[in-house]
Amino acid sequence: MPRDTFLNAIPASRVPVANPASIPARSPLRYPGGKTWLIPHVRQWLAETASSTLVEPFAGGAGVSLTAVMENLVKNCIMIEIDRDVAAFWHSALGNGAVLRHIVYWFDLTPERLSAVAESSPKTLTEHGFRTLVLNRTRYGGNLARRASFMRNGENGNGLASRWYPKTLSKRLANIEAHSDRIVFMEGNAMEILPDLLRELGRDAAVFLDPPYVCGGKRAGHRLYNHSEIDHATLFALLDETGCNFLMTLEASPEAVELVTDHGFAAVRVKMKTGHHESAQELVITPSPLFEAGLGGTAASTREDRCRFEHS
Repeated sequence: MPRDTFLNAIPASRVPVANPASIPARSPLRYPGGKTWLIPHVRQWLAETASSTLVEPFAGGAGVSLTAVMENLVKNCIMIEIDRDVAAFWHSALGNGAVLRHIVYWFDLTPERLSAVAESSPKTLTEHGFRTLVLNRTRYGGNLARRASFMRNGENGNGLASRWYPKTLSKRLANIEAHSDRIVFMEGNAMEILPDLLRELGRDAAVFLDPPYVCGGKRAGHRLYNHSEIDHATLFALLDETGCNFLMTLEASPEAVELVTDHGFAAVRVKMKTGHHESAQELVITPSPLFEAGLGGTAASTREDRCRFEHS
């Protein structure tokens, strides 16, 4: 399908893209493909649902989960992450936050100390979590893939220290610790965990999905993530089968549009800027129309409503 054809078939979202400077930064992690721009969509989606639990199967930096809990958009959240390094960070941030915060606050970042951390074999979960945070904050774009390189010039020529703010990071960790009783973290493969979890939670769950893998087309995931394969068709089928309340974002591609159409879901396109300041189109996908111009739909709209809308 020609690019213009499949994009023109998807309406533009009526919700504006957020200015990152207007959104409080909740996560200490910098993550490739971060979704700060999507927060206005997430706020509206959760405001129109009765769900009390947010599930984020591909947590990464977990900015959406943290925002939802800290802004009281949901009562609690469940974060799932398969990457061992990222999981170590969340285990330590949620389970041993005070110690991690102390280490971060007093760490004096120098090239020599960074090399020592990068080459170390952590003996404890907290050491592992700290190593993840340090590497994440000092590599280009927060890239944790094994071959990622460290920043050189950084912002304003500050090099490695451009993204290492001990006081700020410590405050974010303290805020996470203060909300830790409302956050459940699960380490593992979301595609294996999600089916039983959705059946257990039922309609009480609101599921935010940001798979860090492209559905067809470019395969940037191989460069950005240590885990870069997912069966999108199986994921869409699971969402359809369970009838759960979800919001998914995917890079616009003919394959993604085809899956949306096959399952009768709704999608809008959002134009945003990548980390390289290039224009890109993202799809925001929901079970029923929610973000289309002229629609005041809610997350509780039925699939029959979707069909009537499409054939009216």
